[in-house]
Amino acid sequence: MGEKTEKLLSILKLQPVVPVLIVDDVKSGVLLARALVAGGLKAIEITMRTPAALDTVRAVAQEVEGAEVGTGTILNAQHWDAAVAAGSKFVVSPGATQELLAAASKSPVPLLPGAATASEVMALREEGYQVLKFFPAEQAGGVAYLKALSSPLAGTFFCPTGGISLKNANDYLSLPNVICVGGSWVAPKELVAAGDWAGITKLASEAAALKA
Repeated sequence: MGEKTEKLLSILKLQPVVPVLIVDDVKSGVLLARALVAGGLKAIEITMRTPAALDTVRAVAQEVEGAEVGTGTILNAQHWDAAVAAGSKFVVSPGATQELLAAASKSPVPLLPGAATASEVMALREEGYQVLKFFPAEQAGGVAYLKALSSPLAGTFFCPTGGISLKNANDYLSLPNVICVGGSWVAPKELVAAGDWAGITKLASEAAALKA
């Protein structure tokens, strides 16, 4: 697990914010990824919430220089295999099941599993995981909750996702147990629909400048 943890950390430490994207078509997904990378956000999570997701992961992995593309909303072993086959550098899940953990254990690709309670964190620690997604961050207790976990669960680090924006990102990033945050605000639907890639690059630059 140590080697995969280091691999995951090397990706998550590239920037303070990991964009969490829902893409409707491959072409705009590639252009979106290029705009984000240009703004300094190289690690990108494309969620499995649309039919275009896997094809977009594959295209970004092959066509966008500098991108470290991952696949999110992975719920089972079938999802895992598809995401890895598409070229994912990392995989993200909202929670964790034994089926998913078993699939991850057989692969060199690192998993960022989700947890929302101390018991879930402890269970994943027993499986060897040191870096977790805290989801849904705001709804599960936010900054105060994560701060409370930092002492009794020292040595576990988080990428909080869910309800995070430019306004509260630094509150999370200031915590000792937070490596980065995940957010969708860097790729607003209206800018994507308008093809305003320069506007997205600007938002990415603002996010990349946050305190990591």
